[in-house]
This record gives sequence, C-alpha cells and structure tokens, in this order.
Amino acid sequence: MTRPPRFFCAAAARHRGDPLAGTAPFGLVWVLIEYPGGWPPNGFDGLDLEPGVKALVFSAAQAVRARILLIRRHGRRSPGGPWRWAVLRYGGSGGHRQRWGTWSQDEDLAGIVAALGAPGETGLPPAVLVCTHGLHDTCCAMRGRPAARALSERRPELVWESTHVGGDRFAANVVVLPDGVYYGGLDAASSVTAVEEHLADRVHADHLRGYTDLVPAQQVAVAAALQHLGPADRHAWAVTATTRLGDLWHVQLAGRPPHPLTVEVEVRSARTPPRQLTCRGLAPSSAVVHEATSLRLG
Repeated sequence: MTRPPRFFCAAAARHRGDPLAGTAPFGLVWVLIEYPGGWPPNGFDGLDLEPGVKALVFSAAQAVRARILLIRRHGRRSPGGPWRWAVLRYGGSGGHRQRWGTWSQDEDLAGIVAALGAPGETGLPPAVLVCTHGLHDTCCAMRGRPAARALSERRPELVWESTHVGGDRFAANVVVLPDGVYYGGLDAASSVTAVEEHLADRVHADHLRGYTDLVPAQQVAVAAALQHLGPADRHAWAVTATTRLGDLWHVQLAGRPPHPLTVEVEVRSARTPPRQLTCRGLAPSSAVVHEATSLRLG
C-alpha cells in the first residue's frame, strides 16, 4: 500500500494562497531568554528550571501580557554561559525600550522580573528573530534554518533563532523586535532583502504579516497602503479610526509626509473552510482571513 505524501503546512498554505497580511499576533512586550540546550515543543513552559524562579518569571510576564521566547545564535553553542536575556517593549511612534542582562544560574533569571518593571533603554539596535522551532512544527525548522543562516551571515550581531512565534504555515517567519513587525513566507534570499530593507526604514508589503500593535483588519489596511503607495518606515502610517459592521471594516490611516494625508481602506473578513493548518495539527480547523477590497486616498 502506497503511503500518502507527507504533509507540510507551509507548502500547503502557499499552494492555497493563504494571505499573509493580518496574521501577526498582538504583542507589545517580549521576554527573550538565550537557552543553549534543546527546546521543548512548548518552549519556556517545558524547560527544566528551578520551579520558584520559573514561576516568578512566568507570573511577571503574564501580568504585562509579555510573550516569552527562547533564543540562540545560529550554529553556535555556549554550554558554559553566561547567556543573555532581554525585555523588549514596543513604544508607539518609535520610542522602543530594551533591557538586556546575563544569566549562568537559574536564579539569575529573576533579573527579568525587575526588568519588566523598569522602563529600559531607548536607541538600541533591534533584535531579528527567525523561528526555527522544529519540535513545535517541522516547517519552522525546514524553512527557518536556511533563513537564519543567511541572515546570521549578514547581521550576526542582530540575528537570533527563536522558539514558536506563531503562524507555522507562514514559515519561514522573521520578527523584528521591539519594532513589532512580522514577516512570513520567506526563504534565505527574501529574508535578507526584507530585513535589510526594514533596517533601512523601508517596510515592504511583500512578505509582511503585520504590526503587532494593530488588530488584523488594521494590519491589512497598512499593508494595502504600502502595496499601493510603496514602502515606508515602520511608523509612516498611523491608524486614526476603525469601524466595523459585520464582516466589513473601514480603516482610516494618516500618513506622514510625503504620503497622502489620509487613506481609507475597506477590509472584508471571512472564515475559511476547515483545513489542516499546522504540520502537527490533529484536526482540521478554520481561520479568519482579512482582505482589502478598496483603497481611497483622502
């Protein structure tokens, strides 16, 4: 009996033409922990750390809705430490804040709790994360590692491999923090282009999943403006109004010069038929997708 071909969620999503825009999960605060050992399927939750410290960090992160991600440098192992940790905060129109520290013993991670309650520094370079979490989803490793290798060769001081960032079927996924920008559907070459353009203050609509401070319909509206009017810096477009009637959204954007004063984008949402969305998905599930149906310059 011939076995059916192995299912890969990223290949299936590309074959279906699943839209990227509007798929970035919400987030304003992130905790990064460099961890040299193997990553459990559930990331930080599965680590064998001192229980009291682990609970303390988890509780403090949960209180501010921070996401905890494990990170490591591509192809490098530092079993003896010290390793790095960071608290990154999105800051509105660009005033992002970061606090970095080191740890060698589990107890050192308690420094994260204090950092979550402190403002942090501005003006630091961003962290570029590439999801390579193979035990969470096969596609993340298969598609993420070539992107991580290419980016690390270009920007070794900025690039980290990371645990699950969300949206396995959009692998390779790259997240720029604390900018809060998700890119997906990347390969080695396109990941370098997307990140280099981002660092030059040119966010392109191609491969853009969205901005983490916006809801999906707003993310789609910004992507539509970038697609129609060309790449722009992370804060070139601000959402000034959003209304919804059923599955129809109207999003108003205000642009900074040289962009038009306002852009009105109509976005329609719909639910897809049930389908397997991840490599390890046990049952089909549907997803809500958003599509820009019109754009008008004000």
